[in-house]
Amino acid sequence: MDLQTLQRQIHKDDLLPIYFIYGEEQFLAERVVRSILEKAVEPATRDFNLNIYYGADCRGTEIADTVKTLPMFAKRRVVLVKQAEKLPATAQEHLLTCLTNPNPETCLIFMAVKPDLRRKLFSELKKSSGSIEFKKLYENRLAPFINTEVSTHGKKIETAAVDLLIFLVGNNLQELVSQIEKTCLYIGDKKIITLADLRTIASQSKTFGGFELARYVGEKNLSDATITLQSMLQNNEEAPMIIGALASHFRRIWRIRELLDQGKNAAQIAAELKISNYFIKDLMLQAKKHSTKELKVLFERLFNADLSAKTGSSAATILHNLVYETCAN
Repeated sequence: MDLQTLQRQIHKDDLLPIYFIYGEEQFLAERVVRSILEKAVEPATRDFNLNIYYGADCRGTEIADTVKTLPMFAKRRVVLVKQAEKLPATAQEHLLTCLTNPNPETCLIFMAVKPDLRRKLFSELKKSSGSIEFKKLYENRLAPFINTEVSTHGKKIETAAVDLLIFLVGNNLQELVSQIEKTCLYIGDKKIITLADLRTIASQSKTFGGFELARYVGEKNLSDATITLQSMLQNNEEAPMIIGALASHFRRIWRIRELLDQGKNAAQIAAELKISNYFIKDLMLQAKKHSTKELKVLFERLFNADLSAKTGSSAATILHNLVYETCAN
């Protein structure tokens, strides 16, 4: 089953007796389960007709008995089994009977992150018509996701703003949705989210602080890098997180530096490293400010700074020295 089919079933209230919703993208999985619950169980009868179990804490007989119980004052009962991959083996065996003879007045939902599909219960569930897997979104699917999410608020978003959001957040859908919601509230009646709007909202997040610091250090802009670092420290940002943000950024800069040395142009580098065209020129300018030899020294500094921060040395002193030495050279 695909997501569109499931959404049509939910919209029409034409739900199947059994669903198997699994995969690593739990944000989408949780969202679609909430949609099922909202459609399948009326709020007034939810206490009577919604049963939630957790795999590690229940027996198969308990779930099976609930599945067979008739709904009260409603047309349907919903039984939700979260963390189904943690069901004991005996419980999994017992629940196979629910698959062979499902109760038409019950909607039984199994949720799992990484189920062992070699197990009989999960292999049978995977073959059922109510099986849907939610995989982590690849980067090429994030822009459509963002545009769709923005459209649900009755707004549009500039391509550059989409690129920045992906660059800052990646495929953490929960954080993407959070940033979109905050930005839509911020712009009020405006219909289009601009890059400036997103930067204003994102500047309040920890992720953006690390992004800005890395950019200033990459540009060897000591003044702005120092100001940004001081602001992050005042906001109680932890040294390992700051060092990690710098390491992540400069791994990309080092790779760009290597490709530049090979004679690659902006389009080729962007394609090979899957970097948005919006960022590639800025990153290339930073890469040109750092030789391969300098980058090697920088990573030695990052390693030593991380080690010192974890052994109780002053984080502020370590980070200020790191920024100064990198920008001054």
